[in-house]
Amino acid sequence: MINILYEDNHLLVVEKKVGVLSQSDGTNTPDMLTILKEYIKEKYNKPGNVYLGLVHRLDKNVGGVMVFAKTSKAARRLSETIRNREFKKTYLAVCKGILDSNGKYQDYLKRVEYRSEVSNSKDGKLASLTYKVLDIKDNNSLVKINLETGRHHQIRVQFTYHNHPLLGDEKYGSKGKYPLALFAYKLEFTHPTTKEKLCFITLPKEGYFSNFNSVINKINNS
Repeated sequence: MINILYEDNHLLVVEKKVGVLSQSDGTNTPDMLTILKEYIKEKYNKPGNVYLGLVHRLDKNVGGVMVFAKTSKAARRLSETIRNREFKKTYLAVCKGILDSNGKYQDYLKRVEYRSEVSNSKDGKLASLTYKVLDIKDNNSLVKINLETGRHHQIRVQFTYHNHPLLGDEKYGSKGKYPLALFAYKLEFTHPTTKEKLCFITLPKEGYFSNFNSVINKINNS
């Protein structure tokens, strides 16, 4: 059930499925950290507690590539690359309407309980992203998104604010036929030990993305 993209003594790179938490929230909902600790414990017959470092997160309703650290040193170094903005996540999304072929959103966001919203520069934090339209069907756009900052619910809030809410976004848009059309399809970073440049890709196939499969499949070959 676990799609392992890469594994060595330092790292574990996997695909997180939609509906799975990154880490436990105290409920019975499946979470990646627990699932992968059990995987390591069973595969390597490890007694006692298994160390696995969570260095970044994806929301429960967002699937895509995640990396976990198998040592504390790897966790510390990966966290440093994130702070230095050397850790790059690229997303695919399906949003409502037709956008310019390329664009950039810059807004100030503030956290309000379990939501984020666009604010002003006095009480918000700068949120910046760029996007490229890959295809348009039925007045919906498939877009590739590069985050320049990593704010809470940033993509969802900014696209809604600019009148192009993501399909299936119950929190910031409207309930749809399928789950939220947002997927972290590519992850790029430097290996914490070997210093090798790594890039991992996994592509969405279901829900709103299924209307764009012919275009999405070409991404893997480009």
